[in-house]
Amino acid sequence: MAAETTRPTLAEALFAPRSIALVGASDDTAKTSSRPLQYLRRAGYDGAIYPINPGRKTVLGEPAWPALAELPGVPDHAFILTPTEDAVDAAAECARIGVSVATILASGFSDADEEGRKLLARLKALRAASGLRILGPSSLGAINLHRRTVITANAAFAEPDLPRGGTFVASHSGSLLGGLVSRGKARNLGFAGLVSVGNEIDLSLGEICAATLDDPEITGYMLFLESIRHADDLRAFALGAAARGKPIVAYKLGRSAVAAELALSHTGALAGEDDVAAAFLADCGIARIFNFETLLEALPLVRRVSARRPGAGAPRIGVVTTTGGGAAMVVDELAMRGIEVVAPSPETHARLGAAGVKAGHDRITDLTLAGTRYDVMKAALDTLLGAPEFDAIIAVIGSSARFQPDLAVKPVIDSGAHSKPLAAFVVPEAPDALNMLAAAGVPAFRTPESCADAMSAALLRRPAAAPAPSSRRVASRPTRQLDESEAYALLAKLGVSHAPAVAIQIDAQGPFDLPFAYPVAVKILSAEIAHKTEIGGVVLNVGSEAELKAAMRRIAENARARSHAASRVLVQPMTAGLGEFLLGYRVDPDAGPLVLLAAGGIYTEIYRDRSIRLAPVDLDTARSMIADLAISRIFRGYRNRPHGDMEALARAIVALSRLAREESVQVVDAEINPLIVKPVGEGVIAVDALVALARREDT
Repeated sequence: MAAETTRPTLAEALFAPRSIALVGASDDTAKTSSRPLQYLRRAGYDGAIYPINPGRKTVLGEPAWPALAELPGVPDHAFILTPTEDAVDAAAECARIGVSVATILASGFSDADEEGRKLLARLKALRAASGLRILGPSSLGAINLHRRTVITANAAFAEPDLPRGGTFVASHSGSLLGGLVSRGKARNLGFAGLVSVGNEIDLSLGEICAATLDDPEITGYMLFLESIRHADDLRAFALGAAARGKPIVAYKLGRSAVAAELALSHTGALAGEDDVAAAFLADCGIARIFNFETLLEALPLVRRVSARRPGAGAPRIGVVTTTGGGAAMVVDELAMRGIEVVAPSPETHARLGAAGVKAGHDRITDLTLAGTRYDVMKAALDTLLGAPEFDAIIAVIGSSARFQPDLAVKPVIDSGAHSKPLAAFVVPEAPDALNMLAAAGVPAFRTPESCADAMSAALLRRPAAAPAPSSRRVASRPTRQLDESEAYALLAKLGVSHAPAVAIQIDAQGPFDLPFAYPVAVKILSAEIAHKTEIGGVVLNVGSEAELKAAMRRIAENARARSHAASRVLVQPMTAGLGEFLLGYRVDPDAGPLVLLAAGGIYTEIYRDRSIRLAPVDLDTARSMIADLAISRIFRGYRNRPHGDMEALARAIVALSRLAREESVQVVDAEINPLIVKPVGEGVIAVDALVALARREDT
């Protein structure tokens, strides 16, 4: 066998191979394993194709080879179509002869059963011992439409004349690619390439996308994610895409409210997998959308919008329409996502009038039937796009888009090059109008929900991509919990104030010379008990030494009744303020360290009012976390209440988040609940704390 003169790059082997082996190719057109050869020939792939089938001399009329070792040259890419039990042997042969990339179609490589674990172990050992890169298993393949490389078994690619474009799609779901391709063709939205990443035992979604970054035919990325895997690769890709001005839009499954395991703290439940994923994607500058249709429609808008600055106010949108009802639907959807539609200023309204545009001075600039005239709609768009009070403009187009599509969308297309983002929502079912807008590069939406979703993703939920907050590897498995007194000592080192506290032996007789006055709170002091109230380990408003002794006895009895040993209590003065927050820190096994702010005290479990960022954070980010919470409005003079010390709260968030870089100790879970907020100038104070340290072998 003759080897190729040069080894291809990863991107070349995946998406532009000079030769492809189809291991297990079938001659039966009814079988999945016959599809790749059909698709490659139909697409016009001009490289060498080697069907491998030991039982046939020809496959679909083309010469076949009995084994990889019998080929006249080493293929760049092998698509392994054999059943699961034979796929590992085929991959081993690929490694032996020097194939660069093997894509494995078969499933069954799972940790769920013993046989699956053995197969996975064999593949991983094979990868470690060779230069073979593996896509999958359970991958439906890799496609480059510009190079006519259609290495897939997905039935959707039987579709002829698929439009080509600048978007690259990477998906955890292989079958999902077919949905995007068919929907894209209906909207004349083309793709540059697509990949089904499967189980990611070797090549990750992030690494694959990163390999394509310098392809000039790729202008943006769509991701369909089931979870956040290989977070470092995904972040590196996102940073590379941001540096090249190539936007990323992601749709992620798993938004249900099924909570994460409670773990040590409430933070574990509040920071569920999807919440952490949202924080991670935002930190990477990836625009996350929540409507599947938006995945197809959002990139043109995201491409036009700069990343959001920390602390930036809510975006302001102007809406111009020929149909008030259609525009009202968009306004409602935007409002539910925290985006305000604002009326033109008096100056802008006057300029509209001077341009011959008659419209009421309302939030919606309704042109009525006059807006179906080119000159009226164009004058209105030009005026609104030039107005400083708007961050973006939405043109809502009515029935004329269906019956006179060229006339209805022409003013929008002609205004689309303005520096300010302009998008269109087309109210009727008007595919021709949508296709014209798409061809002109104007963001266009078929539903008010997807229009608002894309606006929110582009303008509200997409900060600039940031390098990894922590360069230090941080463990995620806890081994021991600090008692509350030890936790306070760590907080003090970080710069977080806590209430005065005195530890007392439960069998001590007194008298007790407390450094603070009664009334006091008495709590069991133990590194074994995370939630003290659940075992009757807390007594509040203790007003005298006699009551203190009684409280200590009661706590000891409650602990014994629940099989806990109790030798000490912690005594603190009763502390009041304007309200309470929960401030937490946690190391996620995929995304890494994160910090969480939520409603505190008894409200933590009632309201899921929380904000999450990757740790550590700076002051601006901490302030934005506070602004995210609905409850924070109470501390900003709501109904003449005193203002809380929000700057002190922001400093506390920053301080706790520094655990991500703390060298003296590795904390995997920490929580202050409640963190009492005092009036402006008086700070914040912790009155309960939990801290769990990482296992020694993870350090």
